[in-house]
Parts: sequence; C-alpha cells; structure tokens
Amino acid sequence: MKIIILGAGQVGGSLAAQLASEANDITVIDTDNVRLRELGDRLDIRTVHGKGSFPTVLRQAGADDADMLIAVTSSDETNMIACQVAYTLFRTPTKIARVRESAYLTRGGLFHNEAVPIDVLISPEQVVTNYVKRLIENPGALQVLDFAEGKAQLVAVRAYYGGPLVGQELRFLRQHMPGVDTRVAAIFRKDRPIIPKGDTIIEADDEVFFIAASRDIRAVMSELRRVEKTHKRVIIAGGGNIGERLAEAIESRYQVKIIEASKARADYLSKNLDRSVVLHGSASDRELLIEENIEEIDIFCAVTNDDEANIMSSMLAKRLGARKVMTLINNPAYVDLVQGGEIDIAISPSQATIGTLLTHVRRGDIVNVYSLRRGAAEAIEVVAHGDGRSSKVVGKSVGQIDLPPGTTIGAIVRDDEVLIAHDSTVIESDDHVILFVIDKKHVRDVERLFQVGLTFL
Repeated sequence: MKIIILGAGQVGGSLAAQLASEANDITVIDTDNVRLRELGDRLDIRTVHGKGSFPTVLRQAGADDADMLIAVTSSDETNMIACQVAYTLFRTPTKIARVRESAYLTRGGLFHNEAVPIDVLISPEQVVTNYVKRLIENPGALQVLDFAEGKAQLVAVRAYYGGPLVGQELRFLRQHMPGVDTRVAAIFRKDRPIIPKGDTIIEADDEVFFIAASRDIRAVMSELRRVEKTHKRVIIAGGGNIGERLAEAIESRYQVKIIEASKARADYLSKNLDRSVVLHGSASDRELLIEENIEEIDIFCAVTNDDEANIMSSMLAKRLGARKVMTLINNPAYVDLVQGGEIDIAISPSQATIGTLLTHVRRGDIVNVYSLRRGAAEAIEVVAHGDGRSSKVVGKSVGQIDLPPGTTIGAIVRDDEVLIAHDSTVIESDDHVILFVIDKKHVRDVERLFQVGLTFL
C-alpha cells in the first residue's frame, strides 16, 4: 500500500517503522527536519519537509495516487484540514486522523464526507484510558485485550514461583481446570518467544499469554499467579486528558484521588468529576503521599505528559507502600528499562494507539489488531468468509490449516459462543478467528490465508 503519514513524533515514527517493515511504500511529512533525518536514516521510507495540510506538500508526498493518509500530528486542526485537502483535491480512499479534543469528538455528524471527511478517528487518550481501565479491572494482568466486543480476552501474566502450573507441562492445564476451556497462545521467556506445545513446561517469570472467554479469565489467572484482591483505592497522578477520563471511567466503582499540579486544572476537575477527590500538589511530594495514606493504596497510576515525573513519582509511591504502580511512558526506550522492577506496568501510548491504526491498514476483514511486546508480535481478530472452494480456512479444522511459522489460532467466536481452538475445531463462514503472530514478518501471510478466492466473489 502507498501510505502517507503526517507527523514524525512517537506515534508517526513507530507506525512508519512498523509499516515499512511490511514492504509498504511509506512517506512521512513533518516540519521538523531533525526528526525526518533520524527516521530516514533508520528506515526505508521517503520523507518530505513541510506542513502536511498544504496541498503542495501533500502532492510532493505522492497524494495523487496514495491509498491512505494517516494524520497523527500534535494538532487536531492540521490533521482535520489535511484529510479535507486529501479528499477534495486527491480523492484519497482512506483518511485516518488523530483527534484529541473532546469538543470535536462529542459533536455528532461532524466527521463524514459531506462535512469533515475523516474515515477513522483515533483518540490516543481514549485508547490509553480503556487500556488502563482493563488493567485495573483485572488485578495481576500485565496486558488485557478485548476481542469480539469483549466476549473473549487475551491476557498476559507473569508466572510466579510456587504457582500451581509452574514446572508443569501445558497439557496439564485441562486437568487442573476441567470446567474451564483456555489456550496458551504464546510464552515469552527472557524476551524470547516460545511457541507453546503440549509438552512445553512453564517456568517461573515466564510471560504467559492465554486466551479464554471473558468470564473464565480470573479462574485461569489463579492457576498462573496468586489471585490478587480486587482493587479498591486508586491514586491518579496527573489530571490531564487521560487522568480526567480515567477518573470518570472508574470513579463509580473505586475510591479515586487525583493529584494535579496546576491550581486552575485542579479547580476544573473538582467541579467536573462526581466522586473523585482532587488534590492540588505534586505527585512526587513525599509528605503529600504519606498524608494520603499511600501504604493503603491498591494502585498508583502516573499519567502526566512528563516521563521522568511519572517514573520518579511511581518509584516513590512504590517505596512508600503502594501495592501496584502503573506508569505512562512516551519514550519507548524507557519502557523495557523500567518495567518489572519497582514499576509493575509501563504503558506505552504509541504502542496502544498503533494497534488501532493497524486494524485499518491490514487487508481482509480484520476487526482488531493489537501490537504486543513493543511491536514484535501481534494479536489479530479476523472474520472468515467464503466456503470450502473459495477459502483456505472455511470448512477446515484448525489442525488442517497451513499456518505461517510462529502463528497460532487461539480461539473462535461464533455468534455469542467462544470456542477455544483445538486441532479438531472446524472454522465456519462468519467466524471471528483470533490469531497470535509471534513474528510480525508473517502478518502478510496470515492476511493472504484469510482472503477469499474468485469463486466466492
């Protein structure tokens, strides 16, 4: 595909790296020459210096025959105007834009071809808010991903010393939990992927990705790690867009406190939030944290736009007794550096957002794409179409399908039923198939596998 990306920041740069590795024709536009040079030196892409909403700049980037425009600059207005120009002058088929301000997002009927022609809206703040909310709702999980509108979930946990399944072969999972059907989709051991087989032995500290019906997730997690008590008390450090949205999303079920450094913003939050307690101060203020009984807090969640502030306040909160700390980190280089030590979960907004973008870039009827392990692996939900003559998967059992190397089918969602994939499970037309791809270079092969032949069309 010929794709133009506006914005060479964290999201734009990460997306360019991801898509360039899949043999797409990528052009990145930005006003920052230094960023463009860094990207151009590192990746096999074209770069254009200029303002992405200008018609001349878009034409220089190849908008005349581009398949897709992805506008992810830091300015909502630039992103929206670029999509308008791409539609009006170049008839670009697919236009994706990052729009952050809720003032735009809450206006019905604003985004369509007769008004502002954007096909897909991406709101990173909302994506990250949903991501953090799922982690709070699933104590002990490192990552929680929804499929088939929440009917099935893929969950990552770290296996612990003395856990019931540690030291056991995977085939014993069924004996341990005869009433629960689940499948281990992948295991990462010391950052190295292991394709799970029946005789694979789970070791302590393994990062285990398993898939199950949402109602069974807690039961499976209890086999791999100590079941943590349900969270009750949450402190959110930072009352920006993410902090405010997170508080709104969870304040009816949890005791929430927000620490905000700006007096004006703190006043605004106290007027607009129903139940959350708003504190004006610094999240790195030791006395303030002690005063607010940090040792009784279940989750400390740092979501300011300053990585260093988030890391330092999280480490301080953990040392003072917070049970679990989650930290928003924009710089991908920091994520692996800090996670697993005093910081329990490092959240990368660009990785969370990229999954949403990839859903619309992939070929075929793909419903969800999640980028895992900092982009090394992917979880994909794809709808199977056709029949035994036109499709390579419909009418075949999972064991008969010639899957690309390192790819596993974890589950199939048929109407409201979640079927954990076994070799004898037969795929039917309109099934939602959930796959785990350990090596991203095989994503194109997965797409081709689910494409329908001419007899169906």
